[in-house]
Amino acid sequence: MSFQFVTHLPTPEEIKKDYPVPAEFVRLKAIRDAEIRDVITGKSDKFLVIIGPCSADNEDAVCDYISRLSKVNEKVSDRLILIPRIYTNKPRTTGEGYKGIVHQPDPGKKEDFLQGLIAMRRMHIHAFEESGLTAADEMLYPDNWGYVSDILSYVAIGARSVEDQQHRLTVSGFDVPAGMKNPTSGDFSVMLNSVYAAQHAHSFIYRGWEVHTSGNELAHTVLRGATNKYGRNLPNYHYEDLSTLLMLYNERDLKNPACIIDSNHSNSNKQFSQQIRIVKEVMHSRNLNADIKRLVKGVMVESYIEEGCQKVGGGVYGKSITDPCLGWADSERLILDIAELNR
Repeated sequence: MSFQFVTHLPTPEEIKKDYPVPAEFVRLKAIRDAEIRDVITGKSDKFLVIIGPCSADNEDAVCDYISRLSKVNEKVSDRLILIPRIYTNKPRTTGEGYKGIVHQPDPGKKEDFLQGLIAMRRMHIHAFEESGLTAADEMLYPDNWGYVSDILSYVAIGARSVEDQQHRLTVSGFDVPAGMKNPTSGDFSVMLNSVYAAQHAHSFIYRGWEVHTSGNELAHTVLRGATNKYGRNLPNYHYEDLSTLLMLYNERDLKNPACIIDSNHSNSNKQFSQQIRIVKEVMHSRNLNADIKRLVKGVMVESYIEEGCQKVGGGVYGKSITDPCLGWADSERLILDIAELNR
């Protein structure tokens, strides 16, 4: 066999025991989860803003960023729910490059999965202690869900994972919202099939167990743009795209129709500054059409302390080492604008 079994890693239960969440976290997370649920189900007209670094590569910088976010949250909490983006796993198109702190808790050193799992959990807890805001993460590896299942208030399923059976089935056991992105091809039907699968009950094998799930009625769609057969990026956040998605939702038996717009990736052609314009167009579309307003529940924004990106080892504090991000000043201004536009 070509597999080399290196280290038997601790179970989620063991990691949770060694790195427990504070008692106050449990109470506040329940409140946050209920508020976010109410947005997805339509009981609340608040708007979700899932915002933060492309990849959470440095605990100090990420927690600094989220502390700043918590101060802005105090100004907009009557209209918005800010969900810090703490993405500890980074999907790579070719498999090359930095894959997140679970692989490399120190981006400049070799892989260390034991310390990576600890770093993932510790960062989420630290960020909450700094801000009082529970966070979002991307579920790149379904087996890792147990390590953060008591911490996260939102989970994203990426464009390269959304067609995978294990991801869909694992989401069906979540009790928090899960955003199923359109695949890189842009096919809406694939994305909606993933939502359907995640909203229904399943039986399958998970971490060596036979498990049964009851379905996750909070699973929903995320539009992140597409890449055509010529490798060109195509946006799918325009009014016509939202109208088409609404029509497709109406043709299907899905609970809680909801969509989040990812303003970066293929929607912006990775031109990070375009996120500002894209978000404002989405808010304009919502205000033009009441049905679209009910469908579009939030946006995703890639943002950090310093704008742009750098290579691993670049040495600039609070600057992305993966995709380029908005800087803090533009991010704060955008959040305040979103609050004003959510009328």
